[in-house]
Amino acid sequence: MRMIGSVATAGAAFLFMTATGAEAQQTLDIVKKRGQLVCGVSQGNPGLSNPDTQGNWSGFDVDLCRAVAAAIFGDAGRVKFVPTTAKERFTALQSGEIDVLSRNTTWTMSRDTQLGFDYVAVNFYDGQGFMVPKKSGIKSARELKGATVCTATGTTTEMNLADYFRANKMEYKIVAFEKTDEVNAAYDSGRCDAYTTDRSSLATQRTKLKVPNDHVILPDVISKEPLGPSVRHGDNNWGDIVRWAYFVMVNAEELGVTQANVDQMKSSANPEIKRMLGGEGDFGKMLGLDNAWAYNIIKLVGNYEESYERNLGPKTPIGLERGVNNLWTKGGLQYAPPIR
Repeated sequence: MRMIGSVATAGAAFLFMTATGAEAQQTLDIVKKRGQLVCGVSQGNPGLSNPDTQGNWSGFDVDLCRAVAAAIFGDAGRVKFVPTTAKERFTALQSGEIDVLSRNTTWTMSRDTQLGFDYVAVNFYDGQGFMVPKKSGIKSARELKGATVCTATGTTTEMNLADYFRANKMEYKIVAFEKTDEVNAAYDSGRCDAYTTDRSSLATQRTKLKVPNDHVILPDVISKEPLGPSVRHGDNNWGDIVRWAYFVMVNAEELGVTQANVDQMKSSANPEIKRMLGGEGDFGKMLGLDNAWAYNIIKLVGNYEESYERNLGPKTPIGLERGVNNLWTKGGLQYAPPIR
């Protein structure tokens, strides 16, 4: 789900950057002094970022936060998770309330250029879709003419929805709510004929419905939604740290380095693995970190495949195949620059 940036919000971001430009260069120092990373996540999106009854967070987006903490502190647990709504998330990052936003947020031109953010990578390639009750018999979004559609307010989901129905000359009615749980409740109670958002979120939110198997996600994909973490513009070193924490996880999968074998792999003769695990070169120091930064990410969090499979994969309640999020060597789009 994705909020549309207003001119006023963009202006506020610019003022924030101008007023704190010098301080913005010191995010790593601030995080180290504080002793923990502060990461903005969703309010509860199973498989992506979700707390249990004891307040322990888990999920694909959560793992990215833990990877950054592991790189900095050698401790993946030194993270404070701040749940944010779609409307609150950008203000939280602009104001400095959080250090990084890792919350299934789409990379768009307006956000990249007007809100004062840098998107460091695309860690999940997604697209907007629709979920409907199986009993409706609907097989395609083209059959939603005249439908009432539930979604979250203040997101580009609404814009994509309007574009799709206009392009197909179909009427529809939208019912929008600020919080995801409100959208779920409205859809589950039958107020809406369909639920629309990113397909990954549809899969995660389906698990929270009364009878998940009574609902189906349609095959239609009506938009491009490249999702990824973002940081405030102006601190290139901090952006590099978050970016390369993600790239390490992708490179580790490609090189066959896992949580289980990373200690054994430290003695590998493969120069790529040696550089990644700190056995050759000073790549950690290039980021202002210890040379064990990448080893700590893999040891404490795992590689990209491990994170995906335990949070979103076919063996989880979410049940998402890798698809385009497979490695480039397996026909997917996940591709990381080399460490050299």
